[in-house]
Amino acid sequence: MDRQSRMESENLRVRASDDEDRQSPRLYIPSFKLASLLNDEKDKSSLEYQRLTWDALRKSIDGLVNKVNATNIKNIIPELFAENLIRGRGLFCRACIQSQMESPEFTDVFAALVAVINSKFPQVALLLVKRVVLILNRAYMRNDKPQFLAAVKFVAHLVNQQVADEIIAFELLTVLLENPTDTRVEMAVAFVLECGALLEDVAPKGLHGIFERFRGILHEGEIDKRTQYLIEGLFAIRKAKFQGYPAVRPELDLVEEKFSHDVSLDPEMALDVFKLDPDFVDKEERYEALKKELLGEDEDGGGCDASSEEEDDEEEEMRIKDETEKQKRTRRS
Repeated sequence: MDRQSRMESENLRVRASDDEDRQSPRLYIPSFKLASLLNDEKDKSSLEYQRLTWDALRKSIDGLVNKVNATNIKNIIPELFAENLIRGRGLFCRACIQSQMESPEFTDVFAALVAVINSKFPQVALLLVKRVVLILNRAYMRNDKPQFLAAVKFVAHLVNQQVADEIIAFELLTVLLENPTDTRVEMAVAFVLECGALLEDVAPKGLHGIFERFRGILHEGEIDKRTQYLIEGLFAIRKAKFQGYPAVRPELDLVEEKFSHDVSLDPEMALDVFKLDPDFVDKEERYEALKKELLGEDEDGGGCDASSEEEDDEEEEMRIKDETEKQKRTRRS
C-alpha cells in the first residue's frame, strides 16, 4: 500500500512538472532578431507570424507604459497610437494596472494616459475600468490592504479624469462606511482626499451626504482616536476647498471632451492571451488606415506636393516682381 501511494505521488509530481514546463515563459527574443523574423515570414496569416507580431506588440506596449511620466506623456501618446491598441487592448490594460500597482505615486499619470486613450478608443478604457473594479472587489474580499489602497487610488483618479462615472465613487464610499472599522474609514478618507475636489464640483449634495456619514461616525465614538483625527483633518481640508489636493494637475489635463463609463464586473481577461485570428490581415490593414488618420499621415505624400506647390508659387511671384522692375527701368531710360 505504501509502495502504491509512493508511485501515485511520483506520478503527480511528474504531471505537475510537465504542467510547469507548458506554462513556463517563452524565451527572450532580442528586438533586432524579432524584426528579422518578421521580415523573413512571408505568410502574414500564419500562426508563426501572428505570434511574432503579438510578442512585438506586447514588448512595445509594456515599454511605452513603463516609461511614461508627466513630462514625456505627450510624446508617448503618439507612439502608443502607432501600435494596434484594438488588438492589444488587453495588453495595454494589464501593463497600466501592473505599473500602477507597482508605482502608486504615478497613478495620476496613468489615469491621464487612459483618459487620452478613452477619447479615441473608449472600449479600451472601459475594459481597464472593469478590471480595476474587479481587482478592487477581490482585494476587499481578501482583506488585502496594500492592493486595495492602490486600486482605490486608481479608481479615484479615473473618476477625476472622468473616465469612470462618479457614481462608482459614491458606491465605494457607501460600502466602506456602512459598517465602519478603523481600516475602512482610513481607506474612505484616503479616497475622498484623492477625488473630493471633483466630487465637490460635480455632485456636491452627494459629497455632503458622505461627510454627514463621517460626522455620524465621529459622534458614535467607536473608532480609534487616530482614525477620528483623520476624519477631523478631512473636514478641515474640505473647508479649505481641497487646496493642495487638485482633481487633475494642469500638465495632465489633456482631453477637452470627456465622457464617463458605467462600470460592470466583466473582466474579459482572455484578451491578454494570444490566439490565432483568421481575419488578422484585414484587421491590421484597417488599423493602419485608422493610425494614419490619428497621426495625420498622408498615404500619397500629399504634404510634399503641397510644399512643392508653395515653392512654385513663390518662384512665380519672384519672377513677376523681376519683370515689373525691368519695366520700370525701361520707362525711366
